[in-house]
Amino acid sequence: MLTDIASDVSTGLERDGIAVLQNFLTADQLQGMRTAFDARLGHLRWNDMDGYEKERFRHVIEDVLTLDQGFIDAALHPLVKETLREYLGERYQLVEAKGWRSLPTRRDFHGWHGDAWYDQTKVQHIPREVKLALYLTDVHSGFFEYVKGSHQKQAPHRVPNRQLEDVAESTIVQVKAPAGTAFMFDTSGIHRQSVPILERRSAVFYNYHDSSIPLQKEDIDYYRYHPLLLNAAFLGNLGSEDYRILGFGDKQNYFHAFSRREKYPRLRRTFETALAATVAWDSLAERIRARIRKTVGVPL
Repeated sequence: MLTDIASDVSTGLERDGIAVLQNFLTADQLQGMRTAFDARLGHLRWNDMDGYEKERFRHVIEDVLTLDQGFIDAALHPLVKETLREYLGERYQLVEAKGWRSLPTRRDFHGWHGDAWYDQTKVQHIPREVKLALYLTDVHSGFFEYVKGSHQKQAPHRVPNRQLEDVAESTIVQVKAPAGTAFMFDTSGIHRQSVPILERRSAVFYNYHDSSIPLQKEDIDYYRYHPLLLNAAFLGNLGSEDYRILGFGDKQNYFHAFSRREKYPRLRRTFETALAATVAWDSLAERIRARIRKTVGVPL
C-alpha cells in the first residue's frame, strides 16, 4: 500500500513537479509541532533566549528538528523516504529544516523563481532537489503556487511576472489548504508564495538533495547547508537509512570554527552595551539589597 502511494506521489513529481500529501500527520503530532513552533515565535533570539530571526516580512525559525518529535517524524515519514528514493535515488540527504511565519503584506517580496543552490559553473545538468512543505496553520491567502511541468527545464533563477502572463491558470497549482497539509515539489520548477498575505501563515520546509553536489558560493559564504542540529531526545529508534538521511558523520559541508558575517554589527554592539549595563546594575542592586537586609537584621 505504501509503495503504491509513494509511486503515485513520485509519478506526480515526475509529471507535474509537485504532489500534495493528504492526511500526512495525526492531530496529536500537528498540535505538538504547532505548540513548539509558536513558543519559539514568542520573541527574537536574544542572549540566553531561543527565538526567531527577524526578516522584513517573515519571522524565521532555523533548525526546527530541535523543537518537537513531530518535526523528525515528518522528515523521516515512510511515504517521504519511499518517494525520495524513487525520485532522487539512494544518495539524498535532508540538508535543511526551517520554517517561518509570513506576516500580512501586499508586497510581492517572494516572487516567481526556481531555487538556486548548486554551483552552475561546475554542474552542467540540473540536479534534482525536493522540498517537503508542511502547513502549520490554515492557509487561505499567501498560499504556495507552482507552475506544473516547469521543473527540470532550465537552471533555477528568478522569473519576472511578465514571463508568465500567457500561462494558463489551469497549469498553476494553488495549495490553499488546512493546517497539516503537506506537499513535495521539485525546486527547479517555477513557484512562489502568492500575494497578498492577509493573515499570518506558518509553514515548515524540509530540503533534500545529494550533499556531494557543489554548492553555490552564496550558500557556502552563509553556511546555509550546515550539518543538521538535532535534539537527542527525538532520535530513538532510528535505522541506518535514517542516519544517512540525517547526515550522521558526514563532514562534507562542515566548516570548522565558522563565523558568519554580521549584518548589523553596530546594532549588536549597542545591544551588548545595554545588556552589560543592565547586568551590572542588577548585580549592584542585589548587593545593596543584601547589605540592607544584613543591617536591619533580616536573614539572607
